Amino acid sequence: MASSSFNRPLALLVAATAFMEFLDGTVIQTAAPVMARDFGVRAADLNVAMTVYLLALAVCIPATGWLADRFGMRRVYILAIVVFTAASVLCAFSPDLFWLCVFRVLQGVGGAMMVPVGRLAVLRSVEPRDLLDAMAYLTWPALLAPVIAPVVGGVITDTIGWPWIFLINLPIGVAALIAAFVLVRGDDQPRPVPLDWSGLVYIAVALAALVLAGELVGETPTNWVVVTIALVATVGIGALAWRRLRSARHPALDLAGLRLGTFRVGNVGGGVYRLMIGAVPFLVTLLFQAGFGWSAARAGLIVIALFVGNIGIKPVTTPLIKRLGFRTVLVWSNLLGAVILLGLVFVTPTTPIAITVALLVVSGALRSIGFSGYNTIQFVDVTPELKNGANTLASTMQQLAAGLGIAVAALLVRLGTGLSGYAAHDVQLGYRWAFVGAAALLLIPLVEAMRMPRAAGLAATR
Repeated sequence: MASSSFNRPLALLVAATAFMEFLDGTVIQTAAPVMARDFGVRAADLNVAMTVYLLALAVCIPATGWLADRFGMRRVYILAIVVFTAASVLCAFSPDLFWLCVFRVLQGVGGAMMVPVGRLAVLRSVEPRDLLDAMAYLTWPALLAPVIAPVVGGVITDTIGWPWIFLINLPIGVAALIAAFVLVRGDDQPRPVPLDWSGLVYIAVALAALVLAGELVGETPTNWVVVTIALVATVGIGALAWRRLRSARHPALDLAGLRLGTFRVGNVGGGVYRLMIGAVPFLVTLLFQAGFGWSAARAGLIVIALFVGNIGIKPVTTPLIKRLGFRTVLVWSNLLGAVILLGLVFVTPTTPIAITVALLVVSGALRSIGFSGYNTIQFVDVTPELKNGANTLASTMQQLAAGLGIAVAALLVRLGTGLSGYAAHDVQLGYRWAFVGAAALLLIPLVEAMRMPRAAGLAATR
């Protein structure tokens, strides 16, 4: 049997640092009331600390490909761990909301370098036959962090205090830094490629406007004038960015990967899939708390069923994809995912807990299979010379999907509320229509997956 072409300890290190980055995106959500009291502000004001973190990630990720080329992956990855860990400590000692936001931006800058450059370090020598195994390590942070972040934030805040939400990153970061010096090779040769400043600015402004619009949609009341201005800016400046990226000799984001059918499936249809599946924990938690009147603790414990499904199916995810192929797995992940969302429409406060938990466990299992399929197929046909650019583009699109998931879920609830025209005593209808909308949107990646050739990704399943 041929030896493995990827470094498992390195993959585990990158997964651990990615988990820190994903977790810190929303971990302060449940700690917001306590943090707000300490800062002398409203709990709703803490949303800005999450927004600036997501903005920093979205804006800075496009520059990571150039940084890796210019200074080498090892240097950039180590610097990213240092910046993220130091910013986490600064967040813990923030004297007020303003400085928390400043340090959260710094944390986002570190995270923006840490995840895509770490993944590139893992993938640079991986052969297609080992791609599924490698991506299995790199997929779980995006699956687990959104599910357990509210529980982790709540438990830490209630027991040892909210600063430890950030201080817990210190020992993890120090251990990751030591491991990075040992595991990350420094044999990549830096390339002095000029930075496409115009393209980078266009992309940064367009992404910032889009993320800002998404975050504002989730606020109550929503300032629709500002949301509209942000969306118009996204489209207008995004068009300028697209034109620049297609004409620049060394574009800030290399679009060459989009010529590959498997890469498009993994990031266009896969982006919609990640968006909708990522919104499920948020929708379910809202339904349980606002719709059913459950406590945050009870709702959080039930939603952990998604985590059980994620972990339970993991040992058979890779064999399943190798046995059935990417096309079949992605089609059924989308189809059954939509069916589960429609099943959640009929869950009520009187539904037996066992049925609710079973639906969430199955949903979690499907999320695990679907994420593994999309995260792997995007790189199946990417050649070594395209790998850096394709990885940066994929990281940017996936961060957008992660950052906009909650915003889209909130918008679906608003639209569902409007469609149902519910009375004050029947708040559950808005959430039911939201699940219907989420299921309908999964038709987009479903159709795209059905159009895939049956042999797509065959090199990774042998």
